[in-house]
Amino acid sequence: MRPGRVAVGALMLSAAGLGGLVGYESYTGHAIQPVPGDRWTYGFGSTVRADGTAVQPGDRITPPAAVRLTVAHIGRDEPALRRCFDGATLHQWEWDAVVKLAYNVGPAAVCRSSMPGKARRGEYAEMCRTLLDFRRVQGRDCSLPEHSRFCGGVWRTRQAEYTLCMEGYPQ
Repeated sequence: MRPGRVAVGALMLSAAGLGGLVGYESYTGHAIQPVPGDRWTYGFGSTVRADGTAVQPGDRITPPAAVRLTVAHIGRDEPALRRCFDGATLHQWEWDAVVKLAYNVGPAAVCRSSMPGKARRGEYAEMCRTLLDFRRVQGRDCSLPEHSRFCGGVWRTRQAEYTLCMEGYPQ
């Protein structure tokens, strides 16, 4: 039997959620631009160095440092997410999907969306469907075939987050 929903204040990204995030983001030891014209990233999609400054071309990072940076990033995101989802109850996998989205788009964007309100009202399927609204990069709809080479990875990520949110982890 699967556990029930719990108060968001008691949740934090699970080990499975972290593993899924770093597995999906994949590691790169040097700075890249995942989408032309986008911010530079390295490690597991980090856009900032450990000191908080922006990743720059030529920057390098080791796998252990990349994991530490990702965990620190999530540690900064989760309190903001807990505040805006206050009063909601979620399954662990729903929370993992929300945290993974925030890792990519920022907690402020998630908090401004309709997701927290839907979660508080118990509209869980609708909350999960809202993940798919975060499909645009530089004004382009990444779900459209004509943009798949430019930003198709963003759409695949949103679909994976939606599936996680709706179905959870295998038991």
